[in-house]
Amino acid sequence: MLTSADVPLAESALLVIDAQASFTVTPRWARRANPAFDANVAALVEAHRSAGLPVFYFLHTDGDAEFALGSPHLRLMDFLTPRADEPVLVKSTRNCFTSTTLQARLVALGVRRLAITGIQTEQCCETTARLAADLGYAVDFVVDATDTFPIANTDVPGEALGVEAVVERTVYALRRRFARIVTTAALVEELSATTAAAPAPELVA
Repeated sequence: MLTSADVPLAESALLVIDAQASFTVTPRWARRANPAFDANVAALVEAHRSAGLPVFYFLHTDGDAEFALGSPHLRLMDFLTPRADEPVLVKSTRNCFTSTTLQARLVALGVRRLAITGIQTEQCCETTARLAADLGYAVDFVVDATDTFPIANTDVPGEALGVEAVVERTVYALRRRFARIVTTAALVEELSATTAAAPAPELVA
């Protein structure tokens, strides 16, 4: 697979996966793993914008009332305001490719590297990272810009896998196989350095 060392940040795009109000109106929202999620995603959006890099948002739809087409909750969270050139794609699969036009859009833009953020860490974010790597993209999995919840054991009532274990499992599974695991602070710093190093435009006399 390609690694982040193989593809410059100038060829990257940010994916903000399922950061939608649908989650906030469910009881499990109180058990979310990452209270810093909103701030970290917002920082990455601004860093990518400052670097002139594409940002894509996704909304997940399924049979649950909060996620159904037509639901008032099927919208981005309040801290996100896409610009006119930042697509919001509606998907019905766990990955961001199969049920959307993402692949064609990335090819058209010359994108070869993806930064993965969003909800849920081990579901749509991890699944997207795995497929992206198989499609030939270098992947930066920004673990502290993802969020998730405990996973109930449907075979043993009352038993659940805690959020720390859920995130750890994803990190172990993805690291150096499908993605580089990176923090928000580290990626923002890399983007800032790239922006600062960019040559100034030539002035036309």
